[in-house]
Amino acid sequence: MAIIEVALATEDAVSEAIGLRLLAELPTRIRPNLSLGKKGSGYLRSGMHKWRQLAQRQVVLILTDLDRVACPVALREDWFGTAKVPVDLMLRIAVREVESWILADHEACRNLFGQKGKLPTDPDGLADPKGHLLQLAKQAPRAIKADLLKISGAVASQGIGYNNLLVRWVHSSWSPVRAAERSPSLKRTRSRLHQM
Repeated sequence: MAIIEVALATEDAVSEAIGLRLLAELPTRIRPNLSLGKKGSGYLRSGMHKWRQLAQRQVVLILTDLDRVACPVALREDWFGTAKVPVDLMLRIAVREVESWILADHEACRNLFGQKGKLPTDPDGLADPKGHLLQLAKQAPRAIKADLLKISGAVASQGIGYNNLLVRWVHSSWSPVRAAERSPSLKRTRSRLHQM
């Protein structure tokens, strides 16, 4: 069976970990051969010309957050404009943030945060999924709090160990199958990837 090479372009390390998990669950033999981005959504959007060129030679998967944009259709129109989109260029959008996909796996979240705190039944409906995740972290065991929460006076919205902890957790505990049951945007992404 032929191996499909995929270039994965993401906003950050956590999105990349989720993208790799999604690719790993596919029945086709996939090999992520390029890791691109990890410099935010603005960088991904500004690189659309490069991503279109690369998609002429291989599959390119771009994972980004919807953030404050009204809907995925509006984001696609903004990013692609009237340009023709190559068939092997896949833009997948987490509604509203990739943290909503994280919060959608209640079983793995309980293992991370403990039994306290309310997990969202509709994570895609949260206005601020990352903020919700950080609120849960306040009631988590001390080591989790230390990594996820910022120290007093810090400029960043999260702790210094946020990305490292969540990347390890995504690879070891998070389940795309379970999470897709509560996140329609993740369910659509998995369905599109399986079509590949």
